[in-house]
Amino acid sequence: MEIQTDFVPGAPRIAYDVVGAGPPVLFLHGIGGNRGNWRDQLLACAGRYRALAWDARGYGQSDDYQGALDFGDFADDVIRLLDHLGLAKAHMVGLSMGGRITQDLYFRYPDRVATMVLCDTFPGTTPTLPPDEREAFINLRKGPLIAGRTLREMAEPLAKTLVSANVAPAHFQRLVDSVAALHKGSYIKTIEATMRYDRAVDIAAISVPVLLIYGAEDRLTPPAIGEAMQRQIPHARLAVIEGAGHLVNIEREEEFNHVLLEFLAQQQGRA
Repeated sequence: MEIQTDFVPGAPRIAYDVVGAGPPVLFLHGIGGNRGNWRDQLLACAGRYRALAWDARGYGQSDDYQGALDFGDFADDVIRLLDHLGLAKAHMVGLSMGGRITQDLYFRYPDRVATMVLCDTFPGTTPTLPPDEREAFINLRKGPLIAGRTLREMAEPLAKTLVSANVAPAHFQRLVDSVAALHKGSYIKTIEATMRYDRAVDIAAISVPVLLIYGAEDRLTPPAIGEAMQRQIPHARLAVIEGAGHLVNIEREEEFNHVLLEFLAQQQGRA
């Protein structure tokens, strides 16, 4: 099957890839990613599902936008995509920032979420650092860009912090290319909005099936975070994949796809 790219009209226009037919599964990338990060997952799902992956606003082929970003805009954009496709709900798969978007979406629009697969992510949508550390992190990430460094220059050092010790060169290069392709202005807006968004939710109130997937060598969101989330979310399942860092779906795509498809197969009739 061939992956097709289409767009949700409006402001901003949202790009998405789609392949296959069946219950819809929507993949949401992380802060340094784009829809291409999910290529292997789209192809793996296409035989049984309508597999979709978006470029969030300001990413990939999606439009940049005027003004500051409210992190909740991402959830609203997901709804725009579902409405554009005439979908009542979908299985949501979100990695890192995409996992936080998925959680925010659920608590804003619970009827539109069939199940959640949360990968290498933090719980909830509140800041994970105290205010002073939060601002320091924002300045650490955006400071070099404002000073004139390019994303291409920053891509390789950043990628090294996100992968496992024995990452395959091709997988590492995919991550480097992903970071290098970011839109500078929109990326800065996303860093600020992601770190400052403060909308308290109770993940213990989640009532749809949840699968948690973490890379065993993820230093940003280590498996202990997933273990804590599993204890909080009713009936949540946890899979820890060996030999993978933060981009578990890229470093160990076969293992990731096996766990994902097994979970989806058990959710017949939910979407």
